[in-house]
Amino acid sequence: MQRRPQRVLAASAATLTALTLAACASSDRDSGGGEGGEAAQSGGTMVFGATSDPVMLDPAFASDGETFRVIRQVYEGLLTNEPGGTDPVPALAEDYEVSEDGLEYTFNLRQGVKFHDGTDFNGEAVCFNFERWYNFEGLAQSPSASTYYQDVFGGFANTPETPNVYAGCEASDENTAVIRLNRVTSKFPAALSLPAFSIASPTALQEYDADNLSGSDDALTYPEYALEHPTGTGPFRFESWDRGNGEVRIVRNEDYWGEPALLDEIIFRSIADGNTRRQELQAGSIDGYDFVAPADYQSLQGEGFQVLVRDPFNILYLGINGGNVPDSGANPALQDPRVRQAIAHAIDRQTIVNSLLPEGAEAAIEFMPPTVEGYAEDVTTYGYDPDRSRQLLQEAGAEGTTLRFFYPTEVSRPYLPDPAAMFQVISQNLTDAGFTIEPTALPWSPDYLNAVQAGGADIHLLGWTGDYNDAYNFIGTFFAAKADGLAKAEFGAFNAPEIFQALARADAEPDPAARTVLYQEANRLIMDYLPGVPISHSPPALVVAENVSGLEPSPLTAEVFSTVSISE
Repeated sequence: MQRRPQRVLAASAATLTALTLAACASSDRDSGGGEGGEAAQSGGTMVFGATSDPVMLDPAFASDGETFRVIRQVYEGLLTNEPGGTDPVPALAEDYEVSEDGLEYTFNLRQGVKFHDGTDFNGEAVCFNFERWYNFEGLAQSPSASTYYQDVFGGFANTPETPNVYAGCEASDENTAVIRLNRVTSKFPAALSLPAFSIASPTALQEYDADNLSGSDDALTYPEYALEHPTGTGPFRFESWDRGNGEVRIVRNEDYWGEPALLDEIIFRSIADGNTRRQELQAGSIDGYDFVAPADYQSLQGEGFQVLVRDPFNILYLGINGGNVPDSGANPALQDPRVRQAIAHAIDRQTIVNSLLPEGAEAAIEFMPPTVEGYAEDVTTYGYDPDRSRQLLQEAGAEGTTLRFFYPTEVSRPYLPDPAAMFQVISQNLTDAGFTIEPTALPWSPDYLNAVQAGGADIHLLGWTGDYNDAYNFIGTFFAAKADGLAKAEFGAFNAPEIFQALARADAEPDPAARTVLYQEANRLIMDYLPGVPISHSPPALVVAENVSGLEPSPLTAEVFSTVSISE
């Protein structure tokens, strides 16, 4: 289990706090990716099996894991995450100071850094990027485009009706950027470790018309910059993307400001099927891949491959479309809390953990892992009790309630390695408790995600891997009020002012200790309301060949490949 993190980056409103972050510890170049390992050697090509192509390569419009995997190697932000952990540490900012009121952050920037096109990195480049995001227009404001900007900062320059956290940026000198906020939020500055807030070359953004999106909200077409000219400061630079054959090629940045990458190049090859990825590794066609099936851990290790298990930093849940808003389209039975409680009592979480998930998985009692500050150990729990389920259904007059149970196909997620197997176990649990199950299987993207996020299922399987170490990134993402004043549609159009207010108070609290208490209370309220059923926290794994060294697994699935080497 990962240690409980210390909140070294949170600023108290009572004092002017200078937060100087220790530099990232350099990786041991002679250690293996897992155990043992050959001596590190510079040069060579690594071929990594990805589950899909990236969507595009502009960080500001990125929101999926395979896009982030490539972007993390090419771009950098002001902050990043500690190797193998979840806390933010310096990247392009060496340190920063926070004003007494918590509304002004002064970032002291690394000197001598250049973007891949030769443009200088400085305070003006930082502010250019922040102002770019704030001034997005048209399709760039679509929730499917600038997802993370809107999650963290809110609205844009031309949407004054939408509250915005961002107030402005000033390059007070070449090596300093001052970012001002309109209000305190627990998401800032930790969210700056997200790839979505990477700093891109202003020259390239302008030259290749980076903001010129076309298409529609649900079918965006990205400009030349995002497909052919991504330009950051990272240890690798973009070389090519063969979209027809699903291969992205990046090469070592010879002018990198820090310790240079060991590999000459990395090829990210799209291989959607997990069994095919395993076979390609066994055949020597690739050097590693992600989302190893738990059933393959032992056999792969027996063949000499290194299975690199991450610490759990995710949540698998059964979403319930139980909205309490009239005419919301929710199943009327699910609006009764007794029926939602019956679903929760029907699920045998421990059997799921023991039989379907890798060693180290834990049964969940709330919607965030216990390593995040704000986790409450005293929430209402719903232990496995089929008799109690049947009793609750009887009390609610809902015996035999039919549930449209959606589950995804053609995908393996860190929290859900085998969706079909998970569906089978939970479906049987619910049937045993007196429900009638009507199954619907849909391809993961876009069919399944669109269906459940629009509230099309009665119950569904979904989850979340934390983006950074903050309670709001888990429970705020799920249960804070959205622009329409309601929570996410996947949980039904439910209106829970007490939960909404608790999350808003916690997010705006500048004192870390007080904020933790407020998030604990929000967790208690959520589990009393029960908008879904938390099931498990699972440790997903990567696997690499025996001759691969230096790949450190990240709980955030945020691995950096600059420390990787391959021996002969």
